[in-house]
Formats: sequence, structure tokens, C-alpha cells
Amino acid sequence: MEADIIKSPDTARKNRVPPGQKLTEKWPVLHYGTAHKIDVAGWTFKIFGLVEKERTLTWDEFRALPHVKVFSDIHCVTTWSKLDNLWEGVSTGVIRDLVSIKPEARYVMVHGAGGFTTNLSADDFFQPDVLLALKHDGRDILPEHGAPVRLVVPRLYFWKSAKWVTGIEFMAEERPGFWESNGYHLRGDPWKEERYSR
Repeated sequence: MEADIIKSPDTARKNRVPPGQKLTEKWPVLHYGTAHKIDVAGWTFKIFGLVEKERTLTWDEFRALPHVKVFSDIHCVTTWSKLDNLWEGVSTGVIRDLVSIKPEARYVMVHGAGGFTTNLSADDFFQPDVLLALKHDGRDILPEHGAPVRLVVPRLYFWKSAKWVTGIEFMAEERPGFWESNGYHLRGDPWKEERYSR
């Protein structure tokens, strides 16, 4: 069955390139440390924090969840933008439906391999164009781009689209993630040039 295609609203802008950005055809590889090569046989995805019952999924359980496709642009804080990306994976709305999230859960911490974290508001996390991607432009995401699962948050700078995702934690209070603790903006809206906190 063909997955539904969701178009990120920013792709409808007359000028799709935010202030201070330059277009690229390539997809540059940027991350802290070395790329993780995850063995899916041992990979798990944990949903925890302010939920009624925590849940941990195996790779087979996760990839069996309903899929969507999202057409979006990428805007990296380092000033490059790549337009016309097609992602496929699990909508964050599906994650919400798997567990009962407590009403006080207004923030999310995304956890990745190697202890990486990034924070989001629940409102940003549950936008219709946000997904946990397994594919990019019809192909499995490569390890250097975050395989097996990468979060994609099209409306924010690309560091918010965490690589090698292993869990989602729901929280009452905002807590900075890895880059946010090192001077990056807590939200990261490219249209407002929210690159750094100071």
C-alpha cells in the first residue's frame, strides 16, 4: 500500500530559502564524533517519561508501524539548504497513539545513539510533517545520515532532526539537549535565524 504524502508547508513558500542560507544539491554529512553503524537486530526504540505506560519496540515492531511520506526542505544551521526531499517513515502522531501521554507533557527529548539528545516542544514534535524517517528519496537512510531511524523536523534547523534515534522522552519542563547545551538556540526556527542562544 502506498504511503500518504504530506507536503511540509514551507515548500509552498514563494521563496523557500530562509535568510542567510545557500542552496546545495548535495547532502553534506555533519555530526559530532563518528557516524554510528547500528545493528538493527539489537536496536530498540523506547517511549518513556510522562506517559501512562512506557513502551519499547524492536526494529521489526517499529518498521511495521504505519508509514507516511513527507515532502520537505532541509535547512542546516551551518547555512546550507537542500530542497525537494522525500522522506518515508513513521509519523510522530503514530507514536502519540501508541502510548497515553500525560497532559503535563509539553516538551520532548529525542534520544540517539552515543548519548545524543535534542529538545523540542510537544507542539513542534507533533506537527503533521514531522516523522521518524527510514527512507530518503526512496532509499534506506545511510548510516552517516542517521540510519536506521532519523527524526525529521522540516520547519526547524536540521540539527533538531536527530540521527540514530533510540527513544522519545516526554517531559513537563524544557531541558536543553546536546547542541542546545553548547550554545545552539532552544527552538531553531530558520525563518527567524534562531541559530544560537547568545
